[in-house]
Amino acid sequence: AFLTPALSHHRLTKRLHQLFINQLHPIMSGKGKGGRGGKKSTSSSAKAGLQFPVGRIGRYLRQGKYATRMGAGAPVYLAAVLEYLCAEILELAGNAARDNKKSRIIPRHITLAVKNDEELNKLLGGVTIAAGGVLPNIHAVLLPKRAGGSKKSSSLSASQDY
Repeated sequence: AFLTPALSHHRLTKRLHQLFINQLHPIMSGKGKGGRGGKKSTSSSAKAGLQFPVGRIGRYLRQGKYATRMGAGAPVYLAAVLEYLCAEILELAGNAARDNKKSRIIPRHITLAVKNDEELNKLLGGVTIAAGGVLPNIHAVLLPKRAGGSKKSSSLSASQDY
């Protein structure tokens, strides 16, 4: 990748000279003597490519005493799972908010999102969301009878007569 045909001989030698000079005289970071403290620390969330805090979740797992030992991948995996679930719920709740012509997600939208999704409903079946309400549902028996369906209603009432 370094030696591409587009790179001319003059540009190549110039680039090699720059690399050689940088090896001899590294650029100072502004933190005192050369080399020390120039490296910026990278969070474990950034290393894993996640938004959720891997270090904090690891701390909670350690402080919770769920096990005497914990692997290095455990908080990363848990953070990834939690981030996926949140993204899924937020996407469905955002769709519910857009359907209701709202720009903000409220608890009602989260309830509609969870209850209308089969897998999330199974996962969060025993969960009550505050100010979430219920799904709009009217039982068929309670609906008013149709004018055109008089034959069915008379046959039902006739079968009820003993």
